Amino acid sequence: MKCAVDLHMHSCLSPCGDMDMTPNNIVNMSKLKGLDMIAVTDHNTALQLPVIKQVADYVGIALLPGLEVTTKEEAHMLAYFKTVDEAVDFSGFIYPHLPPIKNKPKLFGIQAYMDEDDEITSEEERLLITALDLSIDDLFTEITKRGGLAIPAHINRGANGLLQALGFVPSQLPFKALEVTKGLPLPHKGLPDVKHLHSSDAHYLENIFEREEFIELPQPTPQAFFDYIEA
Repeated sequence: MKCAVDLHMHSCLSPCGDMDMTPNNIVNMSKLKGLDMIAVTDHNTALQLPVIKQVADYVGIALLPGLEVTTKEEAHMLAYFKTVDEAVDFSGFIYPHLPPIKNKPKLFGIQAYMDEDDEITSEEERLLITALDLSIDDLFTEITKRGGLAIPAHINRGANGLLQALGFVPSQLPFKALEVTKGLPLPHKGLPDVKHLHSSDAHYLENIFEREEFIELPQPTPQAFFDYIEA
């Protein structure tokens, strides 16, 4: 089946995520827009995913567990896992590798944990958008070792895209897919011959994709997505 997907967006736990990006708002807006599977990929954390999974299961939309990590080189990389528990476990691994910089809500915004009723239960005090002290190689190895997929994010967009951060895609790392931003230039040479993903990187509800990006899957599940990428 052709599954409508948006596999990169942020909740209000990300400091750059709008406060309207609550678990219920994200899931219900995605359902309203006709999406079959979504991934909420907060910066350097997966700790909002258990609640989002609970809401997604109730509403009837598939969730691909993930997060967006920032490497030592200041490049963004998506880390996808088959289960929320695996994503949360990886989140616990990288947390000590974040620099101990406190968030400044007036500058960066609130980093809010919410429950299934979209009530704020607590706030993350450590700033989540800083770079980890782990390299691209380190993170690729750790994600892969844990059975996850490491996919460089928006490689052709901004300072945190791999092509601007490094100037190239490391040939020694066998990436199985790249996230590419539509409408921006992309080199015709020097890229590995792998699948390209297109996502919204939504920080606001209105930016979540409509039914515009499709992946051919037998069913909208994390396992089916992994099989598609690894084929």
